[in-house]
This record gives sequence, C-alpha cells and structure tokens, in this order.
Amino acid sequence: MYKIDFNRPCRVHFIGIGGISMSGFAEYLHTFGFQVSGSDSQRSKITDHLIDLGIEVYFGQRPANITPDIEVVVYTAAIKEDNEELMEVKRRNIPLLNRAELIGQLMLNYDNAIAVSGTHGKTTTTSMLSLIFMEGNLDPTISVGGILDAIGGNMRMGKSQHFITEACEYTNTFLEFNPKRSIILNIDLDHLDFFKDIHDIRNSFRLFAKRLPKDGQLFINGEIDRYEEITKDLECEVLTYGIIDPAYAQTPEKNFDYAANRIVFDDMSTGSFDFYYKGQFIDRVRLNVVGVYNISNSLPAIGVSLQSGIPMDVIKKALLKFKGAKRRFEYKGSVGGVKVIDDYAHHPTEITATLTAAQAYPHKNLWCVFQPHTYTRTKQLLKSFAKSLALADKIVLSDIYASREKDPGDISSKDLANELSNLGKEVYYFPSFDDIENFLLQNCMNGDLLITMGAGDIVTIGESLLGQ
Repeated sequence: MYKIDFNRPCRVHFIGIGGISMSGFAEYLHTFGFQVSGSDSQRSKITDHLIDLGIEVYFGQRPANITPDIEVVVYTAAIKEDNEELMEVKRRNIPLLNRAELIGQLMLNYDNAIAVSGTHGKTTTTSMLSLIFMEGNLDPTISVGGILDAIGGNMRMGKSQHFITEACEYTNTFLEFNPKRSIILNIDLDHLDFFKDIHDIRNSFRLFAKRLPKDGQLFINGEIDRYEEITKDLECEVLTYGIIDPAYAQTPEKNFDYAANRIVFDDMSTGSFDFYYKGQFIDRVRLNVVGVYNISNSLPAIGVSLQSGIPMDVIKKALLKFKGAKRRFEYKGSVGGVKVIDDYAHHPTEITATLTAAQAYPHKNLWCVFQPHTYTRTKQLLKSFAKSLALADKIVLSDIYASREKDPGDISSKDLANELSNLGKEVYYFPSFDDIENFLLQNCMNGDLLITMGAGDIVTIGESLLGQ
C-alpha cells in the first residue's frame, strides 16, 4: 500500500470528491499544504465550497482529469472498476488509496485517535464526542458522517493530538483504521448486499476490535448479544456500557462499567439519567435530544471523554448544548399546526427507536412518511420494516431509493404496503413526491406530528411543505 508522507505534502486527486466524507478529507489535505484536485458527477454546494477554497474540481469523470503530476489518487467504494478515470489511473500506474486507507494513515498521526462504530448511532455519538472535546478546548480534528452545526459541516481541522471519526462496517471499511480508542454501539443485521449473514457481520466487528493496540481501549455496548465473543482475548482494555433502569434495560441483571439509571423523560421526550461508573454514582446528566437510544449513545461518549481527561462538568455542559446532528430527529418547522420532523432512520431498529421516541412527543396523529433505502435491505428485512413502521398511526410510502443498486424487479414499496395492511395499519403508497405532498396537505391536521424518514432524499418532502 502507498504510504503518504504527511511531512512532505504532495499532489493528490480525489475521484468522487463531492461526497460528504471525501470532500472533508480533501479539505483536510488542502489545509495541510497538499495540492488537491478532484472530480465528481455533478456540481453541488459541497463542490462549490471546495472550489472557493482553491481546490480544482472537474465535473464528469474522464481520463483527461488525470494529469502527469498526480502522485496518488484517492477513491471510494462507489467508484466502479469500469470508471474511465479510475481505469486511466491504473493505466498510468499511479498509486491508489481508497478512502478508508487514507483515514487509517491519518489516524497514525494522532495520539488519541477515536473511532465510533456500530450499525446505528455513529453520527450522533461522534457528534456528541465532538462537542464535548470542543467544550473542553481540546481542539480535535473531526470527521462526522453528517452535518454538525457546531463545526459548520462534516469536517473540522484541529491542531491537537485528538482525532474523532466515524467507522463504518460496510465493505469492511473500518478494518483499515488505526484507532487508540474504539466504540462499538451495536451490531445488527444490515448491508446484506456485502455481508453473508449476522455471523459475518459479527466477525467483522471482532476484527475491528482486534485492531486496537495493547494500550488502547474498547468501549462496547454490553447489551449486544454475546458481546464477549467480540471482546474475547483482546489485548486492549475493554469497558462496557449499558442501561440498568429496569423500565428500559434490555438486560437489567447485567453490570456495566458505565451505566444509566433512573431515566426520566420530559414532555418533549428529552431524557435525564443518573450516570454510574463501576457501580458508583457520578452525576445526574440531562440531554437535549429525544429517546432512550440517545441516552445509550451518550454513555460511551461520556466514557471516552472521561478517559481522555475531560471533567464531568464540561461533559454535562456539552451534552446539554447538543441538539442533534442534521437529519437525526431534526425539527424542521411547523405548517398548519403540523410539526415536521426529519430523521435518517433506514433500518428497522432505527425506525423503532425513532418512532418510540416520537410517541412520547406531543401530537394527535403520528404520521411517518418513509422512503425505503436499497432493494436488498427492503427485501431481506421486509417484515421487520413493517413491524417497526406500525408504531406510527399513519404510514405513507414512497418508492425505494436505489442508492448503489439496480432494481431487481422482485421487491417494491407496494410489498411493504401489503405487509403493513396485513398488520391492520392505515398505509398509503404514492409513486411521486408531488402526490405525497398533495396527500399530506389534504389529510394532516392541526396537532399532528409528521416525520419524514429514510436515508435518501425524502427530506425534501417536509422542506417543500414548509416552503424551504
């Protein structure tokens, strides 16, 4: 593998530079003196920002973008083997790094490199950690998989030895990372277009945990089924966390290193709890985000922060300031007395957590406008999707968002609608966003709560209703 010498900035080209993560690392290298260029399929706010920084961006991926002065090319898994630009790079024998390899090399430059993994909750937990470290004046470098208002985007360049990043399991990306501290939030069945089954996924997380050095630390959700299989014989320190309040605990009989007890939710569904470390009460913590799942997310963020030397009063202050990352139970506005929330949830476990939190939020009818994400996920988890969406009073479905996949012709949103109908739910399917918007305008009533949900472009429906 090509090794970047960060003490000798060179000429780097990014294929797919407009992606939210790729753009952040392109800006990172540019900030530290590298000559950066890149290409993407179309212009966007992200590419405009890069151009404003002085980074050269080509629109359209073609062989002519690859110039003789390029020393290394960075690409993502989304770039296919038949991509003309990638083929030209290989023809010229220019060294290649995928995005994960670049991040892994970056992490070696930091004494306290922190990787946040898990099937769900990565962006939220990474954002919590980021705010805590910033509140503690630790000047961290941050890479988050969403937009965080506190850093004005998805990337922050700090000057300290602290580096915080998400670590995604898809295509085993995180197995290129080199963290000092890692978090495993949960392990669930997902990405079945890559993984064989849940055993394959668990093995991937096991390999991720093994990447920690002897003086490293793993913070793992002790409520994960048989989590000991993941942590067995690790050389690093293993610290567990979980909820012990009998009203919310999945495993109330368990003891955890970091624990939440005596959970209370206010009338807006935001929670507070007693925080314990190794059985000792430490402090009362209050959050400004909804749901018991966010209490769980906050526990490893607190644990990593304490282990990094941040005082508890600073941690509490930062968590209270945290109002969520973009598209994570994000309040978008109100129209005709209908409150509009947007959420990125695209897996049954995430949908269940979000809709459970929404049920405690003030409302008359709870509407969920859901856009399934990928054909593979929808087909494999169809009944689970129906069960989780059934927590809403009324469900509106759009077509499946294909993302990286092609339509196989054997699964559609109509199949999900049928499953929900069989559960006795009031469900509607519309093939266009315009039809959905018109239906909602005619049927949502004053006092209703409307959640647009999914990892695609479903957010635009709520924004359109609000005139944004």
